[in-house]
This record gives sequence, C-alpha cells and structure tokens, in this order.
Amino acid sequence: MNPLPLTRWLPFLLPAAFVLACLMVIAPALPLLVSFDLNYLHLFKTSFIGILLEALPFVLIGALLSSLVHLYISEDTLSRWIPKHPAAGILFACTLGFIFPMCECGMIPLIRKLIQKGMPVYMAAVFILAGPIVNPVVYGATYMAFRLHPEMVYARMGLAFLVAAAIGWMIYATWKGDPLRSKLLSGAASSHHHNHYHEHNHDHHHGPSRHGGKITAIFVHAADEVFDMGKYLIMGCLITAAIQSFVPRESLLVIGGGPVGSYAFMMGFAFLLSLCSTSDAFVAAAFTHTFSAGSLLAFLVFGPMLDLKNVLMLLSVFKAKFVIYFAFLICTVVFIGSVLVGKLYLS
Repeated sequence: MNPLPLTRWLPFLLPAAFVLACLMVIAPALPLLVSFDLNYLHLFKTSFIGILLEALPFVLIGALLSSLVHLYISEDTLSRWIPKHPAAGILFACTLGFIFPMCECGMIPLIRKLIQKGMPVYMAAVFILAGPIVNPVVYGATYMAFRLHPEMVYARMGLAFLVAAAIGWMIYATWKGDPLRSKLLSGAASSHHHNHYHEHNHDHHHGPSRHGGKITAIFVHAADEVFDMGKYLIMGCLITAAIQSFVPRESLLVIGGGPVGSYAFMMGFAFLLSLCSTSDAFVAAAFTHTFSAGSLLAFLVFGPMLDLKNVLMLLSVFKAKFVIYFAFLICTVVFIGSVLVGKLYLS
C-alpha cells in the first residue's frame, strides 16, 4: 500500500514551514538589509577587481619566465649555476631578485619550474622570500613613499635579506622530508617527457618552423601555468576583498594600539590586505604618524613574504605541512627582526 501524500512530503514541509516563519519575522527589515548588502557588495566588487588587476600582470610575467626556463634552461645548465655549498646557495638565492625583479604574485609559477629543474627547496624558499623585496623596482617604490625617512628603505631591504637567509638556513638544517606535492613530482616527470618529445620533434624541422614552434610552445606553456595558478589567485583575491570590504578598519586600529600589539596587528594587516610589494609602501606611509617605525617595517617585510593569496598559491606547490612550517618561521623571524631593528636602528 502506498504511503499517504502528506506523510511522503512531511520531511520537506517542515523545513519549508520553518523558513516561511523566519521570513515573516524578518520581512519588515528586508528593505534595509537589501540596501546594506548592496553597498557592501559594490565595495567588495571594486576591491576584488582592483586586487586581481594588480596581481594578474605579475602572474603573467611569472608564467612567461617559467615557460622560458622550461624550454631553454636544462637541468644540467641549472645545476652548473647553483652553488653546491648551502651558504653560497642562500646568498645566490637572495640576490636573484636583481635578475628577476618580480612581485610575489608571479613567484610561484617560476619557483615551481625551477624546483622541477633541480633547484633545492631551501634555495627556492629564500627566493620566494627575498625576491619580491630585494629588487630595484621595490627599492624605488619604497624610496618614493618614504622620501622623508630614507632609513626605512634601508631597513626594509636589509631585514628582508636577513630574514630570507635565516629561514633558508633553518629549512636546510631542519626539514629533511620531501615538501613537494605528489602532483608536482608527476608534473616534473611529464615535463621531462614533454621536453624529450619536443626535442625529438624539432629535430625534423629546420629554420623558421623550428623557431615558430618554440615561440608557440612558450605561450602555450605560459597559458597552462596561468590557468593552473589562476584558481588559487582568484580564490585568494576573493577572500582578501571580502575582508577589506566587511571588516571595519577603525576597529582594527584600536586592536593594534599597544606596543606589542602594533607589530602583530600590522603583520596581520599586511596578510589580509595582500598588497603587491611595489605598492604596499604607500599604504604603510599613511600610518607613519599612527604606528611605530618598527611595526611599519614589519608590515613592509611580512606582507610580500606571506599573504592570503600567496598562501593558497604555495599550497598548490608544497604540502600543507611544509606551508604551515614555512609560515611559522616567517611570522617568528619577521616579528623578532622588526622589533630589534625598530629598537636599535629606527628609534
């Protein structure tokens, strides 16, 4: 015998009745809520587009550099360039920013390819940390923002160099396991097969055809990198824009009023804002009369090394355990370093 229709629909009718009752209670306030949400949604949309447009060019540059490394630099060539001694390797990685002056947004695609080519992980970590700060573009932007306080420029460059070197040495000394995701390793194997296939294929072409094939391969590989990293970038931009839109800055400034809290607040502020390293100095300069010089230095050094969108992109290359350990080292060393430099040099 078939069950009664009411019995069959009872599990659906009860939740529907509950929702209807809730709507009747909040109905008088719906016009106000709609107006409130639309204002914040407009701010959210503007923030998201601004962050994405600021980061996307650097991701494209990183993808193109990754493609050039993929096609023109062999594992043997890279192994000849990389110093064998860890101290020399760390110094080499710290100065790579002068060769590749990139924002942190474009670092991850390039780093992934360099690791696949044979760069040690501790050197890759140093490049991730130092590259976005220790380069001439960021030096010029920081100098323009702090023209009246040039000591902040030197403090930022010096502390970023020291933090990157210290964390690189710690990773070399303490992390013995493989931090790479298994997907990346399988990608490296397929990359080797891809290179072998292209080299074999190009042997059958001559002159302009071979040159045209190389150019096509560069853009095809760059497009793959952009689509692969883009989902993490967009997710990070969405989260960052939501925080910028829905968290009042005035209430956050009250939290960071203390001498120690100001350091923690400015580091957290840099993490949430996820600004590009070429523009964050102008934001920090706006707080010159509100926060101490040491806490502003923490903002300038911590932000390019670790922010929301960067964490999501790191998780696409490294295991979550390594990313957590990496983030812990960055938080600890930047906090200690900025306090010391703030007290001994900037005060």
